Amino acid sequence: MSHSPDAPARPWQFTGPIRKVAGVILSLLATFIGLLLVTFIIARVVPIDPVLTILGDRATEAQIVAERARLGLDEPMWKQFAIYVWQAAQGDFGLSIRSREPVISEIARYFPATLELATIATIFGVALGVPAGVLAATKPGSLSDQLVRLIGLMGYSMPVFWLGLMGLLLFYGVLDWVGGPGRLDAAYDMMLEFELTQYTGMILVDTALNGRWDMFANALSHIILPAGLLGYLSMAYISRMTRSFMMNELGQEYITTARVKGMPERRVIWVHAMRNVMVPLITVIALSFAYLLEGAVLTETIFSWPGIGSYITQALLTNDMPAVLGGTVVVGMVYIGLNMLSDVLYKLVDPRARA
Repeated sequence: MSHSPDAPARPWQFTGPIRKVAGVILSLLATFIGLLLVTFIIARVVPIDPVLTILGDRATEAQIVAERARLGLDEPMWKQFAIYVWQAAQGDFGLSIRSREPVISEIARYFPATLELATIATIFGVALGVPAGVLAATKPGSLSDQLVRLIGLMGYSMPVFWLGLMGLLLFYGVLDWVGGPGRLDAAYDMMLEFELTQYTGMILVDTALNGRWDMFANALSHIILPAGLLGYLSMAYISRMTRSFMMNELGQEYITTARVKGMPERRVIWVHAMRNVMVPLITVIALSFAYLLEGAVLTETIFSWPGIGSYITQALLTNDMPAVLGGTVVVGMVYIGLNMLSDVLYKLVDPRARA
């Protein structure tokens, strides 16, 4: 019996979507709590006493007891963890031992620099890595295939710090094609806080929104070398995975059928095969982006880039555990967010995932 299109929806018709949303929320909560549990255990295992780090070695016993009570370190472990979860859920990761500023405020100041660097590097890696991988897959064993594989192998084998130092020596020191370490020249860096309205914390975006094209050009000259270096590493990974995925798809029966029907080779590769390649490739690109957000420590150190990687590194060197743990949690949440984004993109790219 047919139902009128205006008939009210039955309660069970919403059960499926509600169950899916509840499952996603529970999965996120479990992952978040698991991440906090790992960082909580790390904070308790490392041989660093936060109280002595704050007060110094000459603190009296009364001061130590009072500070432990203030930090909640005199409570049972389960209660300490509960407090830690509650504070982290509110974005409260405590005060930085070095600066005595809220850790979340410092992360908000440093993270946009890494986000800007990683985004440009990922765009570079995708724009060159995907076509290179497709070219290598369509002509296996050819000179172009060998060249793509060689470039990828070099990207995997050469140390990041060596590439960074050689890049600075050649393109900045000898040729003077790019800006040096840092995000801006010293003269522009002094103007940044007073003459530029910062909307996002990403200099290229903010200078464009402010119409400061001289500062934009200077920022671009500084970011192009570290972003190009990270983009090269990303391209090596993306091109190799694209080649593997594409070669697998080109051997499928539906590709053979399309070719037998006389379909243009370009359409066979870039429409039919690429549609299926994009599904696993989304994960590869997301993981590459996440790696650049978290793993650019050496690059940020070499280029004096004030990002989250260098922030966590400096915190480690000064035993600033609230900053280390706060930065670790934020990076972990980025991974979780990128995984969620990958799931959404799956459904947009592959109709079968929406079924």
